[in-house]
Amino acid sequence: MTTKKYWRGSAAVCVVLAIGGAYTLSHRNADASVSDAQGPVSSLRAASDIIGSRSSAPDFSGIVSRYSPAVVHIGVKEAVSVDENGERKSGGEALGSGFIISQDGYILTNNHVVDGASSVSVKLTDGREFRARVIGKDKTTDVAVVKIEATNLPTVKIGNPDNSKVGEWVVAIGSPYGFDSTVTSGIISAKSRSFSDDSPIPFIQTDVPVNPGNSGGPLFNLNGEVIGINSMIYSRTGGFQGLSFAIPIDAAMHVKDQLVSTGHVTRGRIGVGVQPLSAEQAKKLGLDSAAGALVGSVDPSGPAQAAGLRQGDVIVAVNGKRIGNTTELVGQVAQLSPGTDATLNVWRNGGERKLSITVGAQSSDVASAEPRMQQEPRQQQGRPRLGVAVRPLSEDEQQEASLPGGVIVQQATGPAAEAGIEAGDIIVAVDGKVIHGVEQLKRMIAQADDSVSLTVVRNGEEASVDVTLG
Repeated sequence: MTTKKYWRGSAAVCVVLAIGGAYTLSHRNADASVSDAQGPVSSLRAASDIIGSRSSAPDFSGIVSRYSPAVVHIGVKEAVSVDENGERKSGGEALGSGFIISQDGYILTNNHVVDGASSVSVKLTDGREFRARVIGKDKTTDVAVVKIEATNLPTVKIGNPDNSKVGEWVVAIGSPYGFDSTVTSGIISAKSRSFSDDSPIPFIQTDVPVNPGNSGGPLFNLNGEVIGINSMIYSRTGGFQGLSFAIPIDAAMHVKDQLVSTGHVTRGRIGVGVQPLSAEQAKKLGLDSAAGALVGSVDPSGPAQAAGLRQGDVIVAVNGKRIGNTTELVGQVAQLSPGTDATLNVWRNGGERKLSITVGAQSSDVASAEPRMQQEPRQQQGRPRLGVAVRPLSEDEQQEASLPGGVIVQQATGPAAEAGIEAGDIIVAVDGKVIHGVEQLKRMIAQADDSVSLTVVRNGEEASVDVTLG
């Protein structure tokens, strides 16, 4: 980075915030639930029987016959809205999928399926149709819970996504383009995918054909267990192109439990800015692999500072669960309950140690890029526009650094990282216009052309950085 001074600055950091646009995909998928209220599956073949010979494809008929009655078609009528010009726009209709998680009518689906709805209907495979009530929805994770008034309903069985492996067969059931009870299959292509710098969801990537209308539907493993909610596809045409993404069911169930019990969702924070650990960095630090999250900054007033975390530490586990990358760390921390104690395994000075930390709460102004409801599929890009997670400068930080405004970079990926921006940098201006908050930065990046010039302060030095946007 070339430097040219005209402001003094200090690089404080922490918290979680995302820029870079909405999830870079099209949407429609699912949620799963609780327990198998109807007992063990006697008709479902063992995994070894399903797989059969090496030359045969898996037989999902047992899963379909047993669990498809618990997969529902969701119809939505949208409320009348007023556009930015004050003109009223009549509500349209949309559709999606969902699945029953309790015999008394609780159903998981995507937030983007029911967001903005004036009414929601649920149709079962036996032809019955119910008016549904939205119990709660969470834009950050794209999870929603709706309920119908019925009893003795068929339910799905909830599995553990952690036990799934890349290359394993999976199957989706849903209503693509309104074709109810459609079954598609494929394999798990990857795990822990992220499309927003502060997204708490480590998506499961598959090559299962998923299309508009599949949103909110279940993703099953060979044991007939739901391991994810189909939520997004990556597409340049609006249709399936071999890349679909599911919300891990454990993350969805964590959100569901809070929505049902309190109507809203709280998320934990520990107050660190983290970045991926490269193989070269891991080797220098004496680690056997690049698994973990490198601490690039510590909030001076956050839980991590009080717990003794330092810049340069590598977080390798949370409450005994190993961390593969930064996405997994963000997801695990988000599921921690604010005010509770947690244990972090940290690699420092060639050895691993445990630190006890009291979990903080993400503030209500921390915003994530969220999926948007789409009536018609459209082309979207697979990269964030800028690729940073940021938070505002406090008044004290602004005064201490003698800055007219700015936001602190918590994490940099994609275009921003490629341009040399790092955690701890302060973005002061975009194309010469001073930034006074996160929302302003998001708007300016969204409205920018193919590139922007960012004014960045690092360690008291100011630099002009050109970024080619995604």
